[in-house]
Amino acid sequence: MYDYIIVGAGSAGCVLAARLSEDEDVRVLLVEAGPPDDAREIHVPAALAKLFQTKYDWRYLSECEPGLDGRRRVLPRGRMLGGSSSMNAMVYIRGNRRDYDAWAAAGAEQWGWDDVLPYFLRAEDFQGPPSPWHGTGGPLTVSEGRSRHPLMAAYVAAAQEAGHPLTADFNGPEQDGVGHYHLTQRDGLRCSTAVGYLRPALTRPNLDVLTGAQCTRVLFDGDRATGVELDRGGEPLRRRAEREVVLAAGAYNSPQLLMLSGIGPAGELAAHGITARVDLPVGENLQDHPHVGLTFLTDTPSLLTAESPDNVRQLESHGTGPLTSNVGEVGGFHRTLDGLEAPDIQVHATPVMFHEEGLGAVTDHAFMVGAALLTPTSRGKVSLRSAIPSAQPRILHRYLATEEDRATMVRAVRLLLDITDRPSLRKHRRADFRHPASLTDEGLLDFVRRELHTLYHPAGSCAIGPVVDPRLRVHGVRGLRVVDASVMPTVVRGNTNAPTIMIAEKAADLIRDLPAPV
Repeated sequence: MYDYIIVGAGSAGCVLAARLSEDEDVRVLLVEAGPPDDAREIHVPAALAKLFQTKYDWRYLSECEPGLDGRRRVLPRGRMLGGSSSMNAMVYIRGNRRDYDAWAAAGAEQWGWDDVLPYFLRAEDFQGPPSPWHGTGGPLTVSEGRSRHPLMAAYVAAAQEAGHPLTADFNGPEQDGVGHYHLTQRDGLRCSTAVGYLRPALTRPNLDVLTGAQCTRVLFDGDRATGVELDRGGEPLRRRAEREVVLAAGAYNSPQLLMLSGIGPAGELAAHGITARVDLPVGENLQDHPHVGLTFLTDTPSLLTAESPDNVRQLESHGTGPLTSNVGEVGGFHRTLDGLEAPDIQVHATPVMFHEEGLGAVTDHAFMVGAALLTPTSRGKVSLRSAIPSAQPRILHRYLATEEDRATMVRAVRLLLDITDRPSLRKHRRADFRHPASLTDEGLLDFVRRELHTLYHPAGSCAIGPVVDPRLRVHGVRGLRVVDASVMPTVVRGNTNAPTIMIAEKAADLIRDLPAPV
């Protein structure tokens, strides 16, 4: 018997396990379907793409996307301790204050910017100069990158030549501009939530961690969640929770688990032989940041040669060098139309060939410059493929379903073309590798449809309002919450890892009925 059972040891789950187990009078169980985070590639920043399509990845595919001419898209998600914080690009971005104020205005009480900022600060251990915009002493190390690749410096210079201002801190007063990203790294290595939060908590006798155990459904007594059913290597297990079950399995798996447990659209559940316990729009409102990139061959040495013996020794002895690169070292936030209240496009640039959704072979020196749509109006859906828990869910993002999204992505590609044609970057271009064949609006849209893929930021499928209340309690039942990116009413403007950690920090206080930090 446990007081709390947390399903999913990812960006949110590790935070919750660490915070809830601070109370020595409660027992906490953290359940993870994947293995421990013990592969070397997990902790070497530049090796992140090597984790795709391995046992550390859920290996999800989208359904055939109508807006992409029927193409399916690879949807990597971390399946290990640390979850996607153990395989992401480590970019630390909180989003824009307008995102959170919009949540609050739409009914997510106590989720406005002034409400959430203290939790960002509490989580952070910032390694830069003192700043009112950053916290120190928290579990999550945030630092400047230790790899400053010359191709990335050239991108920043080219963007300035195109009229975009230099920004020292995307988490400061305003996002707009270009610069180097802050990273969740410690001494040149990845600082996932497994590293920052979970490891220090593992010495506590009141915290148990169970890896290799996939949750198959939530157990109920009447309308109260009382535990979980698990499958561990073919062995069925049951674990009971005296106080609460918390789903922290992410924007694809949390809705799947709710539906398998009888919480979701009643008609759809009935089609799979599942009796609806509560009829809720679980799985609806799915959002993501769709991304499209231009790739150029170059004579400037790239990260293609990063794994040299000298660079390995440099990483191991000093925590520096090319292997500390998070790949997406630089970028920026931009408004593609006059009059927008905040950026609608985010750019990531990489000093290495990045194509075929990150799965393409790196065969030559190259660099990529890509843009992501920050405020998509298209909405997708997560639904059940089968009542068999091991079956992958159906994931349809409906990328580019609206004219607004299509027009914004065309403007985004024009922005990239403008920057990459400036002198500082033009001199590094040997040849085009992934580039539009036509510069008409129709030609650019064809390019977008062909090349667009996820930026790995799914959110919104168990949103505050339709599925959970502002305290993240699932409507219609007791003792069950969802705590991950799926509760976002709208996806934030930026990388979603830091906001997910914030959500878990705040949820830990909501669960314990503690006041917000000052």
